[in-house]
Amino acid sequence: MLVKKLKMLPVECIVRGYITGSGWKSYQETGTICGITLPKGLQESEKLPEPIFTPSTKAEIGEHDENISFEKVIEMLGLELATKLRDKTLAVYSKCAEYAKNKGIIIADTKFEFGLDENGELVLADEVLTPDSSRFWSADDYTIGRSQKSFDKQFLRDWIKSSGYNPESKTPIPEDIVQATINNYTEAFSIITGTKFEP
Repeated sequence: MLVKKLKMLPVECIVRGYITGSGWKSYQETGTICGITLPKGLQESEKLPEPIFTPSTKAEIGEHDENISFEKVIEMLGLELATKLRDKTLAVYSKCAEYAKNKGIIIADTKFEFGLDENGELVLADEVLTPDSSRFWSADDYTIGRSQKSFDKQFLRDWIKSSGYNPESKTPIPEDIVQATINNYTEAFSIITGTKFEP
């Protein structure tokens, strides 16, 4: 494995191909996501006319990321680097989303992080396209107008919200919820790779 130290950029590079989650909430309230005006009449989980770059700040541990506009990224990084960051984010997402769709998984949205190497070259960093940073849906089960069956951490988020569980309490999550989360992750792996996950 090649490991390289990078100067990480202070931007979470989020790309959305479908409207869901916080993007859906923002659209319902304002008709926009991160300053991008979207067509009227979109339904929950609908595929967007084209993928959109919706960055956020990289908050300190314990803090919340803040959605920002592309113009804000330009202010932070300059036009050339901001444009390269956006274009690379969209290109990687589009290629990977096409591959996953052919395997039966919709990548609704995902997050990338980039850094600069010792030569100032932009490098994709950290983990990429895992259930922790991406929203994976079953292509077979996909239906516009509702939330989708997911193979990612949304299952755990939904359980926390519905159960009233307090993450700050440090109380162990029930074993059946842990196992169901593991099952979702490994099912996504098996569908995408065509191989059974062996822990």
